[in-house]
Amino acid sequence: MENQHPARRFAPLSKGKGHDVVDGSMVLKGIVFDVDGTLCEPQNYMFSLMRKNLNISAGQDILDHVYSLPEAEQKEAHRKIEEVESDAMKKQIPQAGLVTLMEHLDANDIKKGICTRNFNTPVEHLLTNHLPGHINAFAPIVTRDFRPPKPSPAGILHIAKQWGIISESDVADNGRPVAKRPLPLIMVGDSIDDIIAGHDAGAATVLLRSEGKEDLEKDPRTDLVISRLDELIDVLEKGFESRHR
Repeated sequence: MENQHPARRFAPLSKGKGHDVVDGSMVLKGIVFDVDGTLCEPQNYMFSLMRKNLNISAGQDILDHVYSLPEAEQKEAHRKIEEVESDAMKKQIPQAGLVTLMEHLDANDIKKGICTRNFNTPVEHLLTNHLPGHINAFAPIVTRDFRPPKPSPAGILHIAKQWGIISESDVADNGRPVAKRPLPLIMVGDSIDDIIAGHDAGAATVLLRSEGKEDLEKDPRTDLVISRLDELIDVLEKGFESRHR
């Protein structure tokens, strides 16, 4: 596995406001979150239902399959998987510590974005129904309408451009960074797609622990593992340090 990015340390949040670097440490500018399994508890049963409805095997990537279809068939395939997601969103359960972490990020002027392979309706449902109105908005929100999807880093790099962290010239035509460099960002997710996308974008990566993904905790591209979202508060206050690669 290629070692792409050097380790980096983020300054404690309390010291970082108004700075880009503090005592040689980067200052965190924003955090990008996945949705299913990250902002809400995992609904993994969705994926087997989607594959059943699409008549594809367990090993096939759902979106890769959809986009491989003739254009005339893609609309119906999207409808089938959106139907599963729309039903599942009614059963969404927010992750433990969700509101506490968001309040802390807002208090410290940390930007929040979303990069997900879901379509927009379940994302809006979660944000509207499970986050109180005083929480600052997530922006931008990258859903599966954006291509290429995770595990490509393109969505995270798009967010970094919108936040003014990188420029258009920093991203190649294939959606990957032109140069390998660490960015003042963290990607928080629960899947291999999240970790690969974050790592390849140059972000630090945080894995939200979930059953069946123990191997991902040991993946060298995973910088930190947490069991609930608000565990990240103490880490950020002390100064986040990525894994040495």
